Amino acid sequence: MTTQLNPVLRYGASVSLIALIILCLLWELKIAPLREGGTLLVLKVLPLLLPLRGVLKGNLYTLQWAAMLILLYFMEGVVRAWSDPSPMSALMAGFEILFSLVFYLCAVLYLRPAKQAAKKNAARTT
Repeated sequence: MTTQLNPVLRYGASVSLIALIILCLLWELKIAPLREGGTLLVLKVLPLLLPLRGVLKGNLYTLQWAAMLILLYFMEGVVRAWSDPSPMSALMAGFEILFSLVFYLCAVLYLRPAKQAAKKNAARTT
């Protein structure tokens, strides 16, 4: 039994992950760093690079754990949008929220048919 996965959702997850990586780099180095010249907060990009290859290939396992990882960036965006005194930084946090939500939704909806097929297959074998 083959499962039909939506390539548009995989593309959406890939684009939003790349956009989040670029946003975090620009945000912490140029647009609104905590200190002039950038800070070590730019290192928050490194965990986003780990799933990049698997997400681009549509690897189901990678998309599963990356969807959980991306929730950390969603939380950071919410906290910084709410508490950051700099309006530009709050705007960047809003984009971080947007990109992380798009990634999460695309990943979960992309994985859904595979999960349903796995459940049906498991029910058949028991």
